Amino acid sequence: MYKVFVNEKKLLLSAQSENLEKTLEYENFTSLEIALDLLENTSVKELNVFGENIDEIWSEFQKLFRIVEAAGGLVNNPDGEILFIKRLGKWDLPKGKMEKGESREESAVREIEEETGLKDVELIQFINTTYHIYVERNGKKILKCTHWFEMNFDGEDTSKPQIEEGITEVAWKNADQIEHEVFPSTFKNIKLIVKEFRSTQSPK
Repeated sequence: MYKVFVNEKKLLLSAQSENLEKTLEYENFTSLEIALDLLENTSVKELNVFGENIDEIWSEFQKLFRIVEAAGGLVNNPDGEILFIKRLGKWDLPKGKMEKGESREESAVREIEEETGLKDVELIQFINTTYHIYVERNGKKILKCTHWFEMNFDGEDTSKPQIEEGITEVAWKNADQIEHEVFPSTFKNIKLIVKEFRSTQSPK
């Protein structure tokens, strides 16, 4: 199963039909084009394309886009808080495009250190990958695949925003602040990965 966000609308690619606002049985490549058109140009907010061969569906879906791979992290401190950045008025997690020759892990650590100013972040484990679609100025459609890692930080807090990347704030947020400050002003794929990560954490 793959969840892809298209202008903050959810496209679910799955083997079985799911109970969403609209469902479409996969027949061929055209089914995917129709699904995207509905999400981009109508009021439909969530759509499920389903078919038995999910690997084929995902493979065909990727052909519609230029793929951009990125990596980032959910950084914890000893108080159980998570590190967020604010960019363009929205809360986000530190992340960025992978550079040539980098592993996902190397990229995630580098981006966090660059965007937040922290040093010696400890990488723990892979969490999951999120997907979203955007359009470049030249009209080319991009499928961005962001690989997320759990990280710990227990050093001197040297955090400062990377202004040249449009980041205006770096802040640690506890569970209550995440619910009431971050979630109302973030992206759906960020909410998705934070909720998934927190559901795996044992209560402090």
